Amino acid sequence: MGELEVTRRDQLTPNVTETAFFVPRDDSSVPAIAWLPPSADRLPPVVLFGHGGSGHKAIDRHRRMGSRLAGEFGIAALAIDGPYHGDRIVPGDGPLDYQHRVVAEGPVAVHERMRDDWLTVLSTVGDEQMVDDEFVGYLGVSMGARYGIVLCAALGERLRAAVIGKFGLIAPDPMMAAMAAHELVRRSATAITAPVLHHVQWDDEVFTRDGQLELFELLGSPLKQLRGRPGRHAVTRAVDEDSWVEHLVRNLQPPDNRSEAYAAGLEL
Repeated sequence: MGELEVTRRDQLTPNVTETAFFVPRDDSSVPAIAWLPPSADRLPPVVLFGHGGSGHKAIDRHRRMGSRLAGEFGIAALAIDGPYHGDRIVPGDGPLDYQHRVVAEGPVAVHERMRDDWLTVLSTVGDEQMVDDEFVGYLGVSMGARYGIVLCAALGERLRAAVIGKFGLIAPDPMMAAMAAHELVRRSATAITAPVLHHVQWDDEVFTRDGQLELFELLGSPLKQLRGRPGRHAVTRAVDEDSWVEHLVRNLQPPDNRSEAYAAGLEL
């Protein structure tokens, strides 16, 4: 396992450090960013963030939620750039050119590459004693769910909670359908046993409601819940993020720290 290369470290607040870095893998490197709480007697659990299409690892939502998890609850957060996104974008590409590159590389190969990128980064930050890589959560919607489901299955018992959403097994757009790896995703969904919150946009125009409900049915977790919200694909309300944080904190925070969560006004 190679050592990570830190490119930037900023103290956002007294309780949150944001660190950007690269992790070598094979003949390339994976761009990553982490939001870390202060040092403590135990390593913090970690939530992995998967961003949506045309986004990147340091989008505002990740910064907002990573800072909240680290600053209020002592839970680290970690994100990497998706395929052909962020620091991995091909120079000159437009916002949707990544779709053609995914199809050309092969959807299954891209899903597996993203899974292995994540596992490499997680193992590296675990080896560096930045996080507890045996106590992991996942949050990803849209493209973040597309690639996150395969990762969640690979994490096995290390995965303690997941939030996925705005993604399903039926996409009317031909290019979105061409990027799919349905059989791999289906197998992976059935292998996830950690508590899952599945967020569905009831009026989603990118992934059909039927396809999202089909995915929910496949999830193997005995503790899965469906959160249906009105609105189209891009709609996310502050209360939605609150529900995602609540689910992750409930399942990731050590029991002796939960009184602090109550004091912060979070219902657990």
